[in-house]
Amino acid sequence: QPDPELFGGEAGRRAEAMRRLVTQLQDCFNLLEQVRMPVMSAVQGGCIGGALDLVCASDMRYCTEDAFFVVKETELGMTADLGTLQRLPKLIASGLARELAYTARKLNAQEALSCGLVNQLFCDPETMLEGVMTIARQIADRSPLAVTGCKQMINYGRDHSLADSLSYMATWQAGMFQP
Repeated sequence: QPDPELFGGEAGRRAEAMRRLVTQLQDCFNLLEQVRMPVMSAVQGGCIGGALDLVCASDMRYCTEDAFFVVKETELGMTADLGTLQRLPKLIASGLARELAYTARKLNAQEALSCGLVNQLFCDPETMLEGVMTIARQIADRSPLAVTGCKQMINYGRDHSLADSLSYMATWQAGMFQP
């Protein structure tokens, strides 16, 4: 049921209720980055709006040849607010991310592969799921501590300086590495 403060009352309370709602929705996608295990997205067909938010928060992305990606919110007269605008420029070239956001144009599967948004392109959904599950099994065969350490360090390095990231890595290794 919608929050009554979003649709009635004074402007300040409506705005604060909207802000609260947006941050709660953002937290749903932030969890994908924070969960200790890798998150893999397999896309077939359109990946639009909120689906793109989810895909951008994933560790790895795969798609079929018929997939396409759209920052649809711009076409609807709003600004994407759940993380695409913050994450996409860290996954692909900033200029391309801006173009996609400003124009709401479709990024087809081949371009998504060539710009680095997706790791691999598959001919059909069955082949994609088989390929993604193979990668998932390879990850599952590794030490869970090593895999979560990789995820933690990659995410930390994305958001911090090289010096800070190396220092954090040394601290992690001192505490976690047990030969």
